[in-house]
Amino acid sequence: MNPPLNCTDTIADLRRDLSDAFRICHALGWSESVGNHFSAATSVDGHEFLLNPKWQHFATIAPEDLLLLDCGDLKVLDQPNAPDASAWCIHGTLHRRLPEARVVLHVHSPYATALACLKDPTLIPIDNNTARFFGRTAYDLTFGGIADAAEEGERLAEALCGKSVLVMGNHGVLIVGETVAEAIEDLYFFEKAAQTLILARSSGQPLAVLSDAVAQKTADGWLAYRGMAERHFAYLRSTLPKN
Repeated sequence: MNPPLNCTDTIADLRRDLSDAFRICHALGWSESVGNHFSAATSVDGHEFLLNPKWQHFATIAPEDLLLLDCGDLKVLDQPNAPDASAWCIHGTLHRRLPEARVVLHVHSPYATALACLKDPTLIPIDNNTARFFGRTAYDLTFGGIADAAEEGERLAEALCGKSVLVMGNHGVLIVGETVAEAIEDLYFFEKAAQTLILARSSGQPLAVLSDAVAQKTADGWLAYRGMAERHFAYLRSTLPKN
């Protein structure tokens, strides 16, 4: 097995962080029956990664429940404890193609999904939160139903390359990050940003769109606040029911 990204991030720590991320998202109202998937790479090249089991509710996922998979294992879907085929084709491909995408979160949160269902789902910079993602958001508008083929993962990897957020047209949102805390923080702020834009559009009034220069300055300004992610994640974790 390849070593973790760094010696301070043990697989046990990563299992705990990722399992808590599932439960946090459920508490925030972003789970959906027993679907949707989170993953986290355990090797430097991304080929080995953790993924939630098939059809297990977010609220019930414990560290030991997470599957440790190898994206080079061509027989993984034939095994007794096989992951969901859609999750395998997307997350397995993303980790293989984009090793820098350490953590991959995919949900159908309400406002991000509403945004994804617009004919033009561009996250226009109109405030601090929407501008946070200026230059960081990719779009895939070729929805063709539930993903269950390798080609889907390849297309999403191609679209996401160089970005950290993927708006999946008629579908939802996918976030990648270096750590679970950073990915959860971006997911949190993206949902807030989508909510702001949807509400502003619903007024029927013209939007006060920031210039590219101001939007980029705002996005750059967020870099100094990266430490918020760990503190926010720690707080959200503290609110979870004890296992």
